[in-house]
Amino acid sequence: MQPIGEELAIRWDDGSESFVRLETLRRACPCAGCKGEVDIMGNLYKNPDKPYAPNAFQLTRLGVVGGYGVQPLWADGHGTGIYAFDYLRRVAETAAN
Repeated sequence: MQPIGEELAIRWDDGSESFVRLETLRRACPCAGCKGEVDIMGNLYKNPDKPYAPNAFQLTRLGVVGGYGVQPLWADGHGTGIYAFDYLRRVAETAAN
């Protein structure tokens, strides 16, 4: 996995490859601050949408989390989203269509 320009290039274990725009990846951030949290009753609590900073789509670092995912750090300081590999693959497949 490596950023190339404005995309993240991913080589999956099965040998296939995906290219995901960094903007798409950031907009798909799965953290509670971005996607919200669901309580035990199924109610979704979410912050109001806010505009992205100009550097929000610039990837600063990409860390591996255990054996199940990656955690990007964005140039605007956001870094709480952990993208499980299966979620990352769904984001990549959706973006490709």
